[in-house]
Amino acid sequence: MAVSAGYEQRHNEVYSWDGLQRGDAPFLVIQHTLVGEGRLDFAGMHYRLTPGQTMVLSLPHAHRYWLERGQHWQYFWMVLNGREALRLAREIIDVAGPVSTLPAPVIDRLAGACLTLIARSEITPGEASAASYAAMAALHDGVFATSATPQQALPPLIARLVAHIDANLDQPLRVERLALLTGMSRAHFVRQFTLATGTAPSDYVLARRIERIERLLLATDMSVAAIARATGFADANYLAKAFRRQTGMAPLQFRKSGRLAAGT
Repeated sequence: MAVSAGYEQRHNEVYSWDGLQRGDAPFLVIQHTLVGEGRLDFAGMHYRLTPGQTMVLSLPHAHRYWLERGQHWQYFWMVLNGREALRLAREIIDVAGPVSTLPAPVIDRLAGACLTLIARSEITPGEASAASYAAMAALHDGVFATSATPQQALPPLIARLVAHIDANLDQPLRVERLALLTGMSRAHFVRQFTLATGTAPSDYVLARRIERIERLLLATDMSVAAIARATGFADANYLAKAFRRQTGMAPLQFRKSGRLAAGT
């Protein structure tokens, strides 16, 4: 069953949760980072919660997650309880740890479940339970399908650059600058990146930005101008043109159709 769900933007404020200071009743938290960065200490390990990463925690437990001073963090979240949800959460944490980078379709399923819980003001207990289980099933599928059929690992240098791209989609990511970060010439970098990922660097950056835009449109009420700033576009018009070329839809049309589909 869902206890609560929502979308939040935190900007340079005190935000900190201690896993041993939230009561004795067991429950779990799912929190997916959209923009910015949070931090997590868990079992002696320190994690940076960057865009595209999903945090799963079962409580009570000795951990803490927080916002660093001067930083910002935007995310959607769900608090769930129930024996089956907790069982699945513990399996996920045992295999993947508390932080996972999941495939885009899995994130879409999570966002859809969260949107159902947020948007339905008179949701029935059965509908809330179904949305909660859909979220846990998506997480379980994402973690265990990835574990069962792992993709070929990227070369370490390219893997670090891909992580840099995902964490900095709101910043300029010109090919020349990316090549400089790897210490390669532009031509050599383009060849190596394309060979490793199957996609040219500029196409990869655009695809990741479009994925981020789709999630922000469905999971938040951010304006197109705000989403443009969060995904590295000069303005809303530039974003709308690029988005239409890639998806065939205007951003607000995509938001409306996606939310109608989630409500059916």
